[in-house]
Amino acid sequence: MNKNDLIAAAANGAGITKAQAADAVDAVFDSITSTLKMGGDVRLVGFGTFAVSHRKATRGRNPATGAPIDIPASNVPKFKAGKQLKDAVN
Repeated sequence: MNKNDLIAAAANGAGITKAQAADAVDAVFDSITSTLKMGGDVRLVGFGTFAVSHRKATRGRNPATGAPIDIPASNVPKFKAGKQLKDAVN
């Protein structure tokens, strides 16, 4: 499922137009993104938790040349599935 499929499913499930569903989906994604940018967590009970994790700087190797390279520190988004989602998949 891609974003357009998600929008179509939301429109059909809620009985709204695709344009309204697209606005709603975009608003949800924007809210999650802005909360993670500020360092917060997004907990959706039964679905899962979005959080930001800090990855330390490391030293790696270029696989083509074998030359050492520095990999800078970064913040990465993480998702942990909730119990209901895990149970539904299994």
